Amino acid sequence: MSKIFTITEGLENLGAMRTGGQGSVYKARRIGPMISAVKIIPTPIHTEDTEDKNYRNFQNEVQKLKKVNEIPNPNVVKILNSGLTESGSFPFIEMEYIEGPDLEELLSPPHSPVFTIRETIKLAEQLANALAHCHHVGVKHGDIKSNNVKFNTATGNYILLDFGLAIMSDEQRRSSVRHAGAVEFMAPEQHDGEMFFQTDVYSYGVILYELLAGKVPFPLVNKGENSRNSVMLAHMEKQVPDLLALRRNHLPENWSDDIKAREMNVPAWLIEVVKKCLEKVPEKRYANGIALQEEILHHRTEKSLAPVAGSGKMVGKGLGTAAGSAAGMVTAQSSAELAEETRTDQLKISKPIFYIMVLALVALALFAAYSIQLNDTNQKQIAGYRQTLDSTYRAQTAEVPVVPVDTTPEIKPILTDTAVLKSETNIDSLQKEFERQNAKPAAAESPAASTPAGTAPKSGEPILVSEGKRYKLPKSAVYFHDAPNDTAPKRGVIGLWTNTKFTVVDQQNNFIYVTHTNNSGEVTKGWLKLADLREMP
Repeated sequence: MSKIFTITEGLENLGAMRTGGQGSVYKARRIGPMISAVKIIPTPIHTEDTEDKNYRNFQNEVQKLKKVNEIPNPNVVKILNSGLTESGSFPFIEMEYIEGPDLEELLSPPHSPVFTIRETIKLAEQLANALAHCHHVGVKHGDIKSNNVKFNTATGNYILLDFGLAIMSDEQRRSSVRHAGAVEFMAPEQHDGEMFFQTDVYSYGVILYELLAGKVPFPLVNKGENSRNSVMLAHMEKQVPDLLALRRNHLPENWSDDIKAREMNVPAWLIEVVKKCLEKVPEKRYANGIALQEEILHHRTEKSLAPVAGSGKMVGKGLGTAAGSAAGMVTAQSSAELAEETRTDQLKISKPIFYIMVLALVALALFAAYSIQLNDTNQKQIAGYRQTLDSTYRAQTAEVPVVPVDTTPEIKPILTDTAVLKSETNIDSLQKEFERQNAKPAAAESPAASTPAGTAPKSGEPILVSEGKRYKLPKSAVYFHDAPNDTAPKRGVIGLWTNTKFTVVDQQNNFIYVTHTNNSGEVTKGWLKLADLREMP
């Protein structure tokens, strides 16, 4: 493509994209792969001298525009460069080239003549964000219209373009607007060449009205002077036509009845925002884009929003043909639809992250269940161990019998007379001495007690009588057990039974409990095992 004229060094002109009263937009290419858009102002500046008022104003406005990009905004076009063209000394602004259709194209066939409520709210938020960003640094756009807002196909955002009027002087702006501006989007004060922050707010309201109604409030029939003046006077004097009535007439025929009914439930707060933006007097509008954005965000974060019923009536004077209570014009909308169409403050996450979060929650739940089960198992094991120990302890204590208290008085050492012992053959001297010391008379010798000839035990060998049976001690050692069982500790006593005394106290479990006093007067107590004794007839 041949050059039309040189813009500036390193900036190739690829041809005009659009031409209007505020200038022409050319597609340009920097040296390199980057494509940009260049806005050229038709009023030349012949001297680049600060003494020149036009040049000075241009430089002042350019400095303001640079502030717009000091903090990048996703809804404002990036301004790359500005200056004067090498040919003709025309002021120009070089901007980022946005790939995608503008709003004017999106409202033309084959697209629907109206936006859905959801998409309108999305644009309302993003365009309010762009205005708030510009007004925060003191820049007034002055030319907000359908073809100056583009949909960026790369990011999915709406972008505010073309700051041409922003770098014009008041006189240039007044002349340009009156003769060549997009009068359908102009605020009433622009007829006199004035431009405020509220001017951008009015044009913002016209755009929202067009997206919802399918047309601007006061369309331009033709480009003649009379038609332009008629539209401007309408902005200044006429009431805004009923938005919902126009919307109903412009709903696409290929939409189902359910979709049409849902799309007529425009939120009441959105109608109120449009109404306030289109006030005739600037002071009755939102003061600037910042206040406008706050209003939008305030309503978008409310939990319940009241849409206006599709009855053709709008809330507020000038937006509808019939007055009435707002409550009578509100219709119920399901919470699912309301959440789907009106809430954008919810957290959005990608599907992979969502799946990972779900798996993490499941894993956490399984781990918690396993920990609880493991804890229960440990508690049961501990309880089992305790029960086993208790049972073992009870079994062991049950096997150990209670040793009866031996109340037999300890016998003092007995002094025996061996001569007497030799003369008394049938009377046990130890028994007599035992009875004497216990103050008991010696039992009379009975025939039964006398030992028959040939069966009497040898002298000095004691006989134990327990439960009607008579037992003879072995001549060898005898063992005294601490308890009446084989496992109890035991101690042996040498079997020298001459002149000793045995007394039977108890019998248990094939053991007899005896006290033994030797000839030295020492007493031994314990259990004798019957198996170690010899039963006598």
